[in-house]
Amino acid sequence: MRSLFDQLRKQLARQRRRRKSIPPSPPTQEISMTTALVTGCNRGIGFQLCKQLAERGDDVIGVCRSESDELNQLGIRVISGIDIGRGDAMPRLRAAIGDQHIDVLVNNAGILRSDKLGELDYDEMMEQFRVNTLGPLRVTEALLGNLGEGSKVAIITSRVGSIEDNTSGGYYGYRASKTAVNQIGTNLKHDLHPRGIAVALLHPGLVATDMTGRQGIAPADSARGLIQRIDALNLDNSGGFWHAEGYALPW
Repeated sequence: MRSLFDQLRKQLARQRRRRKSIPPSPPTQEISMTTALVTGCNRGIGFQLCKQLAERGDDVIGVCRSESDELNQLGIRVISGIDIGRGDAMPRLRAAIGDQHIDVLVNNAGILRSDKLGELDYDEMMEQFRVNTLGPLRVTEALLGNLGEGSKVAIITSRVGSIEDNTSGGYYGYRASKTAVNQIGTNLKHDLHPRGIAVALLHPGLVATDMTGRQGIAPADSARGLIQRIDALNLDNSGGFWHAEGYALPW
């Protein structure tokens, strides 16, 4: 796992040196979100997204496989027992949401399995596709009836899914699953635009979570940047691939 994180750290250092050449990010707007739904909410980035959205007054629905005491203490609505990698979980999710309108859908849930050429586990690769690639699409399609004009869909992807930005190789399943979800997000941009729904593909940065072995920035800092990007999202900049810090990433 070291080579992947070394790549991310080197890229971050280069970006900081070049920051003046990067076009400014969309301005943060003061938007009062009515209802936000976040998948993968029981820890890490998802937990912090729920916490910070709730603290500013949003109505938050957290979706996860298993809840925790810490999550329940946030005072948000929690829908547990939902594995976004399984299609049979979607009817249960739809039933739990009912006709509740959703202003912001954050597809955050994801998994990371390390691999390398010569030792590839294709079942684990498929698992990453089921969760990281098809999961956001499943959830978005399942909740289409709850989204409306002015709603937003955010997909928490990763810059390691960038083809142009791949400088170290490895992590075949994870990289490919994130590249594929970027394509799905671009498709959703086109298909949801007539409905007045904007879509963003967001890289959270290298964040200190269980997934990364606790390397990187604090989840709270990443979540803060992601919320700023979601606030700035509109139909004019829909479909962009953004770092949480606010600059565009290469495809």
